[in-house]
Amino acid sequence: MPADFTWNIRVYYEDTDTGGVVFYANYLKFFERARTEWLRAAGISQHALTESHHAMFVVKSTAVDYHAPAKLDDELKLTVVVERLGRASVQFFQEAWRMKEGQMQLLSSGRIKVGCVDTRTFRPRPIPDDVLARIDAPG
Repeated sequence: MPADFTWNIRVYYEDTDTGGVVFYANYLKFFERARTEWLRAAGISQHALTESHHAMFVVKSTAVDYHAPAKLDDELKLTVVVERLGRASVQFFQEAWRMKEGQMQLLSSGRIKVGCVDTRTFRPRPIPDDVLARIDAPG
């Protein structure tokens, strides 16, 4: 499970369907939270990005595979890997793993592409240089 970044979460009742299984679309929420924490760990504030650069990241595309169900109260480890860094976009590979009794089980994997847009026009724009430098060499 090599990763640029990991983030742990717990599955809550609100994440599940009536059978206590995580609703499939919620993996996108989990992946979003992990990417947000990855940015924060790299010293990038999304609020500051919009204020100082009039830039924000938006999801352009997703492709998610489901391998096993997560259930109520499971502890999950989410991973973030930068697969491709462009001038105005980043493609991530992300996984959700269940951690239980020292064992890891892959639950979901996905590729998410985000683009940088101008907050005033919502048109694509280059990722600001200072942000690009932190993404390219986090930590």
